[in-house]
Amino acid sequence: MKKIECVIRPGKLEEVKEALGKFGVKGMTVTNVIGCGLQQGKTEVYRGSTYTINLLPKTKLEIVVRDEALENVIQIIADTARTGEIGDGKIFVYDMLDAVRIRTGESGEKAI
Repeated sequence: MKKIECVIRPGKLEEVKEALGKFGVKGMTVTNVIGCGLQQGKTEVYRGSTYTINLLPKTKLEIVVRDEALENVIQIIADTARTGEIGDGKIFVYDMLDAVRIRTGESGEKAI
């Protein structure tokens, strides 16, 4: 099993969720986060004062998939979340040692 963490633009969440749902991904965790990367934030003027906002709002998705689904899920996320502009996000992949469904006690791939 693999855990995919991706940080995407908040406006792309619904499109990504829909595309993953069509592929058969049933579960994910979604968190609103702030961060910075190549985008480096933005400068705004408010009441005559200049402010630099270098932590921008993003959405983080956490998904656990079977090994054989990994490449497809990564491709779906990348294709759906891509705008071609700086700030589209990143995808990180981790090995998942185990998973346990609390309600039933099932473990491994049965739990996802």
